[in-house]
Amino acid sequence: MNVQWAVAPLAAATLLAACTGEAAKPHEEVRPVRVVVAGRNAGSVGSAYSGAIVARYESQLGFRTAGKVVARLVDVGAPVKRGQPLLRLDPEQEALQVASASATVDAARSRVAQARVDLQRTEQLVARQFSSRAELDQQKLALDQAEAQLRSAQAQREIYANQRGFTVLTADRDGVVTGISTETGQVVGAGQSVVTVAAEGEREVAISIPEGRVDELRKARSLQVSVWAHPGRRWTGVLRELAPATDSVTRTYSARITIQDPDRELLRLGMTASVVAPDVDGTSAIRLPLTAVVDAQGRRHVWVVDRETSRVAAREVVLGSAQDDSVLVTSGLQGGETVVTAGVHMLQAGQHVKLPAPPATNDAAGDAR
Repeated sequence: MNVQWAVAPLAAATLLAACTGEAAKPHEEVRPVRVVVAGRNAGSVGSAYSGAIVARYESQLGFRTAGKVVARLVDVGAPVKRGQPLLRLDPEQEALQVASASATVDAARSRVAQARVDLQRTEQLVARQFSSRAELDQQKLALDQAEAQLRSAQAQREIYANQRGFTVLTADRDGVVTGISTETGQVVGAGQSVVTVAAEGEREVAISIPEGRVDELRKARSLQVSVWAHPGRRWTGVLRELAPATDSVTRTYSARITIQDPDRELLRLGMTASVVAPDVDGTSAIRLPLTAVVDAQGRRHVWVVDRETSRVAAREVVLGSAQDDSVLVTSGLQGGETVVTAGVHMLQAGQHVKLPAPPATNDAAGDAR
């Protein structure tokens, strides 16, 4: 009896639906989304590169002769002037060489004096016809050889004298000592770099560029330099040098950005700096948040909303440069179309969506971020 009373309402509902001729419709989910109106702009996503403040000119200084370091006259970070002594070698060996060369010069000078006396005596004998003309010519040749030996000995003495001066390493320009790779007591070779001096004047930022972003840096219409120590300051930079080949270890291209009108009190050597290229692509493009792009099976698409029906459709796009949370869409979209930026992975083609009012617009430089 109880079963019959439970089935009765269900049968009545079925009979009522059959009488009215209307079938029950399945429920369609309306999913709320966030959207942006795509707008073209002449700018593009910028690029940022990290580096360090360096001097335009740096000197790797070394002794021009080998020897033992006996004195270190400066420390790292010390300001130096042109000609100021930095390191000193033991001059004993060079002093002995100068003494030996001086003795050789004295001996050569004595030979010249003797050759002159012999020539004068031979000339007198020839005048009295006690000697031949050939002997006179031989004495002249001997004098010429003695004078040449004297000049050679004097030049050798000058070389040793210069080498004695090479035992003192001096700064070749005004600047700051940025590195010393030797200590007192160490034996160094001729030409070995022992002191690094950064010249006063121009300041640059040394950066490394990945292979895929070299063209972006070359096409940058402007560069801005900032340092971590002074986040509120900006300086204008100019690309001065770009290596033609990659580094064998990092596989990146080295570049130098010259800072125009640098403040040396604020821009100290070695500071961490950032070089920003606000516009690396001057072509007209659409900028979208990265959240709007769906990557499916190697193809990228976005969901475009039909404003009249509030339904979405997939649109394949081609992407350009990217930075932070923005990306450039170079083809596949038209300006003014409404694109879904949040909830893209929960949508299906033709799905009904609920739009916020009013939608955001990304026709300015940083509106999609």
